[in-house]
Amino acid sequence: MRLAFLTLFAVTLFAAAEPTEQAYLAHIKYLASDKLKGRGTGTPELEQAADYIAREFKAAGLKPVESSFFQRFPVTTQAKLGSKNRLSLTLQGKKTLLKCNEDFVPLNMSSSGDFSGGVVFVGYGISAPEYNYDDYAGVDVAGKVVVMLRREPQETDDKATFNGRVYTRHAQFDSKTTNAKLHGAKAAIILSDVLSSGYGEIEKFAKNAGPANAGIPAIMVKGEVGEKLLEAAGLKLREIHEGIDRDMKPRSQVLNNVSVALRADVSREVRQVRNVVGYLPGESNEFLVVGAHYDHLGLGQQFSMAPSMAGKPHFGADDNASGTAGVIELAKRFGAMANRKRGILFMAFAGEELGLLGSSFFVNNPQLPLAKAVTMINMDMIGRVKDGRVFVGGSGTGSNLKAILEGTPSHGLNFDTSEMAGYGSSDHTSFTTKQVPVLFFFSGLHADYHKPSDTWDKINAVDAVKLLAYVGEVADKLISQERPQYVRVLPPQSAHSGTAPASGGSSGYGPYFGSIPDFAEPPKGVRFADVRDGSPAGVAGLKAGDIMVGFDGKDVGNLMDFTVLLRQKKVGDEVEVKALRGGQTIVVKVLLTARK
Repeated sequence: MRLAFLTLFAVTLFAAAEPTEQAYLAHIKYLASDKLKGRGTGTPELEQAADYIAREFKAAGLKPVESSFFQRFPVTTQAKLGSKNRLSLTLQGKKTLLKCNEDFVPLNMSSSGDFSGGVVFVGYGISAPEYNYDDYAGVDVAGKVVVMLRREPQETDDKATFNGRVYTRHAQFDSKTTNAKLHGAKAAIILSDVLSSGYGEIEKFAKNAGPANAGIPAIMVKGEVGEKLLEAAGLKLREIHEGIDRDMKPRSQVLNNVSVALRADVSREVRQVRNVVGYLPGESNEFLVVGAHYDHLGLGQQFSMAPSMAGKPHFGADDNASGTAGVIELAKRFGAMANRKRGILFMAFAGEELGLLGSSFFVNNPQLPLAKAVTMINMDMIGRVKDGRVFVGGSGTGSNLKAILEGTPSHGLNFDTSEMAGYGSSDHTSFTTKQVPVLFFFSGLHADYHKPSDTWDKINAVDAVKLLAYVGEVADKLISQERPQYVRVLPPQSAHSGTAPASGGSSGYGPYFGSIPDFAEPPKGVRFADVRDGSPAGVAGLKAGDIMVGFDGKDVGNLMDFTVLLRQKKVGDEVEVKALRGGQTIVVKVLLTARK
C-alpha cells in the first residue's frame, strides 16, 4: 500500500514537471526576441540570455558546480576599424590618396600593418585544381601587393566551370586572402563588383569578425579605382574580366608604373563570455550531460545566409533557442524528481557559432571529471520537426545507446539514427573527441537557417514537446541503467551532421586528410581535437593534441591556411606535415586519399 502510494505520488509529481508547449515556447519567445538582437557572442544581449538561463536553472532546483552558474572563457569577438587606415596609389609617377570608407575599406579579417611597393594583378586570386584553374600560375607575387577581382569567373553563367550563380568556397574573402598569403604576397586588394552597367560600392566594415585574422593586410577598393590602377599599366579592367569569363585563362601579370602604400588599422576585442552550468547531484559521482548552445549570429554580419540583410537581428529561434529551451524544460522535469542514481549536468554553451568554443573550453577545463560522464545529450535545432522526422547522431558511440533509443516509446516521431559516429558541427563533437558517448538530436535544416526569418512563430512546439518527452525518457535510462561504454566509430569521410559546414580537412573540396580541429586555436597552427582511425593523418602517426604548424613546405598559421592548402592538393599526393607534440617537433609524410 505504501509503495503504491509513493509510486503514484512520484508519477503525479513527474507528470506535473513534464514540458508543455506553452512553457517551451515562452523561453524561445524571449531568447529570440527583438530585445536580445540575435544573441551574438560577446554582445550584451548574450549576457542577458545567460542571466535568464541561470535564473531558470536556479528556479528548477539546480545548483552551481563551482561558485556560480557561469563558466567564463575568453573569445575574440569584434573587429574594430582604427583611425589610421591609409591607402595611396602612385600611377605613372602621380600619387593619389584615397579615402577610407569611401574609396576603400579594410576587410574584417585583415591584419594590421604597413606595406609599400609593387603590385601584381592576379585575376580572381583563385587556385582551384579541381577546376584546372590557377590565377597564380606563372607569376611571382612574393613580397608584392596582389590585386584581384571579386567572386569567381563566369558568375552569371549557370553552366560555368565553377558553380555559376552559386558561389564556391573560392569566392570567399578569407579564402582569397589566405591564398594570397600562402603565395607570398604581403597584402591583398580586392576590387568591388565589375558590372556591365557600372560599379558596385565597397561593403561596410563588418565588426563581428570573430577570431579570424588573415595574417596580411587585406582591403577592398572601388571597381573604378581598380580600373584606373590597371589603366596606368596599359590594361583595361573590363576586357580582362570579360576575357577570363570567355576562355577561363588567367590574365595575371605585374603592373608596371604602379605602386601602392597602405596601412591597415584593425583591432580585435577579447571578451569574457559565459557557459551556463547547473547541476543536479545523484547518489553516485557519475553524471549525464544535457546541453545546447544559446548563442546565435547577432546582427548577421558573419556566417549569415542572407548577407544583404547584415545589420538586422538574426533571431535564431530554431538555432538554437529551441535547444536551449529544451535544456531548461528538462532541467525543470528532473529538478522535480527526488532521487537519481546518477547526477545530471545541464549546460548552455556560448561561442558555438564561432566554432564550438564554449563546449571545447569546457571539455578542456571540466568542472566535473569527464571520466564520470556517462553520455552527453546535445540538442541543436529541435524546433522545426517536419513530418515527424528527427535525426539522432552518435548512436554508435555507446555500447547500449542504440538499444536505449529503440526501447524508448517514440511518441509518434520517426527517428533517423543512421549517423552513428558522433561527429558533426555542433557541441557534442567536443565530447566525442574526449571519448564520452554522445547523442545528438536535430530536426533538420530549413530555408530560414542563419537568416533573420528564423523566428519563434515558425517553431513546431507540438512536436518539440513530444521530442523532449522522448529525450527525457532516454535520459531516465541513462541515469538509472547500465552505463554505456564508449565505442570509437569510424565516420564516413565526407559526412557530417549538424548545423554548419564541417571543419576544413573533414569535408569540402580536395582530398581526404582525416583530422578534426580544435576550434579554440593555439596562437599558431591547428590543434587536432581528434584524428580519425585509418585516415591518412592517422596512418602517418598524427594524434589528437598535435599542433600542425607546417603542410607541404608552407607555414600553417591557422585553420584557414590548412583548409586552403589541403584544397589545392590532389588525391595521391604525399605531403610533409610538421607538428608540435609536447615539447618536440615531429615531421611525418601523409599520403592523401580520395573521399568516400
